[in-house]
Amino acid sequence: MTMDIKELKSNLPRGKTIMAFDYGEKRLGVASSDLLLMTANPIKIIQRRTLKHDIAEIRRLAEEKETGAFVYGLPLQMDGTEGSTAAAVRKFAAAVAAEIDLPCLFWDERLSSKAVENFLIKEIDMSRTKRRQILDASAAAYILQGVLDSLKYL
Repeated sequence: MTMDIKELKSNLPRGKTIMAFDYGEKRLGVASSDLLLMTANPIKIIQRRTLKHDIAEIRRLAEEKETGAFVYGLPLQMDGTEGSTAAAVRKFAAAVAAEIDLPCLFWDERLSSKAVENFLIKEIDMSRTKRRQILDASAAAYILQGVLDSLKYL
């Protein structure tokens, strides 16, 4: 069930986390909030194999992290329209929703991966190899932190 952020806030059970995804054809970055919905933490990069494998891993992580909702980064075009990658994210989210009954929110993720990569380069001076190992999960955390920060003002 897709919701807007106000619906998400009113429907999220107490004591549950929110899990976010940075979708890619080869990798799926995953982040989770804390139980107080204050901070987003990168938790894993799922190496994409089959849809069945991906959903099984998402289910395992969702149970482990006591997840009450999913957030999918939606890669909008710079003019705000949805392109083919956004359509792929929506299709993936629908497949997950058919197997895992949790509410979901789509969140504008324009330039999230670029912002995280710039931070890792400029602020931490991280090598390209190390960045590749954490970028997708860090981008998911960046997306989720935007949601968490917005929830504070509702």
